[in-house]
Parts: sequence; structure tokens; C-alpha cells
Amino acid sequence: MTATTLLNYERFGSGAPVVLIHGLFGDLDNLKRLGRELESNFELIAIDVRNHGDSFHSDTMSYEAMADDLATLLDDLNIDRTHIVGHSMGGKVAMEFALRHPQRVISLVAADVAPVAYDPKHRHILDALEQLDLTQVENRKDADKLLQKAIDTHGVRQFLLKNLKHADHGYEWRLNLPALDDNYAAISGAVCEGQFDGPILFIKGGDSDYLKPEHESAIRDRFTQVDVKIIEGTSHWLHAEKPRIFNRLVREFLEQQSRAE
Repeated sequence: MTATTLLNYERFGSGAPVVLIHGLFGDLDNLKRLGRELESNFELIAIDVRNHGDSFHSDTMSYEAMADDLATLLDDLNIDRTHIVGHSMGGKVAMEFALRHPQRVISLVAADVAPVAYDPKHRHILDALEQLDLTQVENRKDADKLLQKAIDTHGVRQFLLKNLKHADHGYEWRLNLPALDDNYAAISGAVCEGQFDGPILFIKGGDSDYLKPEHESAIRDRFTQVDVKIIEGTSHWLHAEKPRIFNRLVREFLEQQSRAE
């Protein structure tokens, strides 16, 4: 790492580069299973988005800023062009980057997200994390019990509690929660206008409402080579719920686009 404002990342595999970008409250481990599936044919760069994981904290969290972070990292790694796979917020970062730097993107995969503004779906999660009294937490079991009052689903709590880290004085969040709170409107917002003429694959969770027919015009305004796949019986967390199908769809798409290069 050459600077404190360089994103934290892991790099593995060999072949054409593929950047993996997690969603809100996530980290670079979220798409690691996909990365392992691809590493024999591709070089993977799994990143922690700013204010997440082990990346730097910042008061700003616009999609323009997050796209700039990716450009800075790719420059540092001497990568001119790359494939990008992003889930949810990470899919929006991927789209923003492609619209601002179309010449640097070979192809895109946007997992269960459209380039549009959404209602504040995660406000209750942010509130629950901010209200969690870490002085009462001696272990993750304590944190899980406290979080259970606000978040029913065990799997969601376990996902969120990956962001707890042990420090000298007890537990603290790896997430920059104040910045996520202050920038939540921007994170929920639409990506920029623009045009990307390369191939993009949207993968929708069959039971999810993040990709809707009414989003088609916003997609077609920005992207010309659009493909859509649906994984039935999955929610927004499609890559975790049906990883075999998700990974196969991504792999087949990336291999097809690499052959076309």
C-alpha cells in the first residue's frame, strides 16, 4: 500500500483482471467465494470500499468519490482495463466507474441493483448498529443478543457483526458508521448519467424488488449491451443464497466477454 487513501484490497489468481466490489455493510470477503471460482482463469482484485473493512475512513461517500477510489487503485496496480463485478452498492460503484471511465472497463456484472435511487431500505440497520452499546459487549454473543431486538434474522446479524473488531478497550466497528449515516442519501441515490457501450449483465434475485421493470428506462439510457438473468428463489443476497448458480452465471459471462476481446 502506497498511501492511506488507497483502498484495501486482496489480489489473487491469474489472467484478465476482475474487480470484486461488495455492498453496503460488507467487505472484500463477501465475493471471495466467487473469486475462488474464477481464480484459475482471471486475476481477482477484491476491494474494501471506503468506510468499510480495512479501507480508509472519509466524510465523503458519493459514487463519484468511490469511482475515483477505484481509478486510483487501478492506476497504482498498473491495470488499464478490467472486468468489474459488484453487488448492490458495489454494483452502483461499478456502474458509476464504467460511465465515467468507459474505456477502462471490459465488461460489468451488477448483482441485484439498478442505477436508480432507492428508498432508504437500510435505515433501521444503520440505526440499530449506531444504537448498539459497545460498552456492554464482551464477546460477539453479547452483540448478537443486543442486536436481536432490532434485527430478527440471524444470518443478517452475523453478516453485520463481521464488522466488529476487538481493540484494546473492547469492541469497535470497522465501519465508519457516522459517515454512512451522513451519506446515506447519496448511497441510496442514483448513479451518474452517461453512456457505457460495453456488455453488462444484471443478475436479479427472483424474490427481490431491487430490479423492477420500471427501472428498464434508466438502464437503457446508460447501457446499450444489456443482458439480464434471474435466479429464482433468492432474495437480495443471491450470491450467498445460491452461490453455485450465481458463480456459474458470472463465470460464463466473463469468459464470453474475455473471448470477445
